[in-house]
Parts: sequence; structure tokens; C-alpha cells
Amino acid sequence: MAIRVVIADDQEMVRTGFRMILESQPDIEVVADAPDGEAALAAVAAHRPDVLLLDIRMPKLDGLEVTRRLADRDGPRIVIVTTFDLDEYVHAALHGGASGFLLKDASPAMLVEAVRAAAVGDSLVSPAITVRLLREMAPRASAAQSTRRPTEPLTEREQDVVRCVARGRTNAEIAGELFVSLSTVKTHLANVQTKLDARNRVEIAAWAWESGLAAPPT
Repeated sequence: MAIRVVIADDQEMVRTGFRMILESQPDIEVVADAPDGEAALAAVAAHRPDVLLLDIRMPKLDGLEVTRRLADRDGPRIVIVTTFDLDEYVHAALHGGASGFLLKDASPAMLVEAVRAAAVGDSLVSPAITVRLLREMAPRASAAQSTRRPTEPLTEREQDVVRCVARGRTNAEIAGELFVSLSTVKTHLANVQTKLDARNRVEIAAWAWESGLAAPPT
């Protein structure tokens, strides 16, 4: 079945461009678009999409508030697509439950890849900002609140997988780097997600930087 997508952005040209890119793919269907945050929530309620592409700066409700309201529901995976790569936006979006964060100058192929990744519960963050932002925001996040503690200690192999995630590696790249199967990587990530009570791999990566696990050896 096609991946059902809602696009929320206050610029009609952006919505039209995203729709053209996504609807050129045989496995993606754009079911609605919305010009503001309130309309985005209404479209999600009416169409129950798999993925919501969401701008940050929108009228009525911004994208961060929409993300917060949808985070604890059985709703769509959220991918933030914005012009602004400000650290506080990225931090708020990813910790609020977003499954991805792209800049609007990302390639069409990356937009499609982000939608497909989100639809299967994976995450994609623009490579230009992934590691830099996670590394930079970790000290601030750790100072602002205590880093979550896993319910059980992570195994050595789980720690290896988490370090790779924190460096922005895909599951396939992790499998190649650690010489394990793709299914083994997915099993380790599922176990880590349970132990950390994390909603997605981006939260796992953020935790790795905040806890110091991802820091390079000195």
C-alpha cells in the first residue's frame, strides 16, 4: 500500500513542489496539504496519514506545537522540513517526537528517503546537521536536565550500535561497520529503544551525546 502523506507549510509553492516530488513515486500518496498548524491537525484527524511533513514557522500553531500535540498519540510519523537549522529548533523537534529533520534545500531524493524512512519507523536527519547539532546540543541538554538512565545496562554490542547511530550511520552502514546482519542491527536498536524508553533513533542518538557515550576517546 502507498505511504499516505500530509504536507503542512504556509507557502503554497513549497507545498506544490513537495507534492510533485512525492507523487512522482509509485509508493507515496499525498492525501492532503495544509497552510497552517491548525489545518495540519485537522488534516491528520481527517486522513490519518502515515507521515506528516511539517514546517516549523507557520500561522496559528507552529510546527513544534503540532509535533508536541501529536507526539503521544497513535498518529503519523513527523518529518520537520524547514529553512531554519537553528539548534533550538532541532532540539525541540527531535525531543518532541519528530522522526526526521530536513532543510528545504535538501535534494528531492532525500525528501523521498525521509518519508520512506519515517513510514517504517526509522529516522533521517540532514547529514549537514546531524552530528554537529547533536554534539553541540548535548552539553546544554545535560545541563538543563538529568540524562535519562536505561532501565537495564546496555550490552557492549548495543553500545557499539548506539555510537554508530550517534554518528548518523544508517542501519545498513552499521551492519557493514560491525560485521553483523541487518536484522541483528534492528534487534539491537529495538532493545536499546526499550531500555531508554526512546521514541525513535534520533532520541537514541541524542542520548548517546548527552550521556557521553558518543564522545570520541581521549
